Amino acid sequence: MLAVTRRTAFGAVVTALVVGMAGCSGPEAEEARKDAPAAKKGPGAPKAIVKLIGDGSTAFTGAQPNLAKPERLKPGEQPPQFVVFSWDGAGEDSQQLFSHFRELGKKYNATMTYFLSGVYLLPEEKAEQYKPPQHSPGSSDIGFNDIKGIKATLRELRAAWNDGNEIGTHFNGHFCGDDGGVGTWSVEEWKSEIKQAMSFVKNWKTNAGLKTEAPLPFDYDKEMVGGRTPCLEGQKNMMKAARTVGFRYDSSGISNQVWPKKTEGMWDIPLQLVPVPGRDFETLSMDYNFMWNQSGTVFGDPSQHTYWGNQMRDGLLQAFDRAHKGNRAPLIIGNHFESWNGGTYMRAVEQTIKKICVQKDVRCVSFRQLADWLDVQDPAQLAKLRTLRVGQAPKGGWESFLATAAAGPKGSGGPSSQPSGHAEKH
Repeated sequence: MLAVTRRTAFGAVVTALVVGMAGCSGPEAEEARKDAPAAKKGPGAPKAIVKLIGDGSTAFTGAQPNLAKPERLKPGEQPPQFVVFSWDGAGEDSQQLFSHFRELGKKYNATMTYFLSGVYLLPEEKAEQYKPPQHSPGSSDIGFNDIKGIKATLRELRAAWNDGNEIGTHFNGHFCGDDGGVGTWSVEEWKSEIKQAMSFVKNWKTNAGLKTEAPLPFDYDKEMVGGRTPCLEGQKNMMKAARTVGFRYDSSGISNQVWPKKTEGMWDIPLQLVPVPGRDFETLSMDYNFMWNQSGTVFGDPSQHTYWGNQMRDGLLQAFDRAHKGNRAPLIIGNHFESWNGGTYMRAVEQTIKKICVQKDVRCVSFRQLADWLDVQDPAQLAKLRTLRVGQAPKGGWESFLATAAAGPKGSGGPSSQPSGHAEKH
């Protein structure tokens, strides 16, 4: 069971280190084969590839299954409507929300991003192996895990990746605020945090003593390409650290519903300000922020739970509609596996997934899949998409708007968008 003692409004980040591959033999290799993607059968079909990495906590098992190949927009083609559902501090505990939403994603054609907190794979008795910047060894504002929780989380991580989902990072101890919080960390301190987050994922067999457990079916150095910082703090220095280890995107910022740009050589894909139905302000597209603006506590008035969940669901659907009918900017939604206010926000997210991910021209994808698509587009076309404001459909329609590449700025430039409205940050 996860020992979660504190949650905040926002998320986390990821990184990569070079690691050697070991040969595949013995009982660990057999367990790896059981978890590897099924190989095609028949004459000449390729054999399953399993190469254990390091102590066998992770393994190379070939290309990730269940992923669509990104394609460049044709001239005049309307962009697909992307929606990214992401989960901060993803771990499986007694609530079984990780497994629930993983199965829901399979049913409703949605792949997602699961931002794993590294300490969720570190047992409590090994806590002092974590040396957080500006804090004593073994400190963590979200606790650590026990063996049962580690095994359950590993099971879901394996299945999630094989389903086509992304495993990102929410780093480790989730420290926020001015007293040693991530927003006060230097670039070098962020490098240490990233390195440790990678290490806990790549060495859980040794740390937890689970030598006979199957490995995670991916090379985490290559899988970890982006993330979200705790409380959306410390983004600037984190990105400077993350770019040195191959991050391709970050989702620690705050913006409006406009097309993303690049910062520090990475796609900057922030959380977004979305409507709060019945209120005269907008809040961030995350369960925590709706909760904070509604009740200010995770145990608010039970008589309001249904109303609050409906308000979040309807706000997300309004945000979807204005993008879908307007500028087609990707809709970015962040969540936590928590039962705040009676689980009403989990219900809201589930209803949102069921409503939008089944639509023909909608793609519910992970951040990595969105970054893959952005990478293959004409930079001039992306720059033109960024000229569209929130909810603004192109005048004259998509066929004429994207008929040819836009002249002007190349790469990831384009007009900036400053957040407006109201959002609580904790």
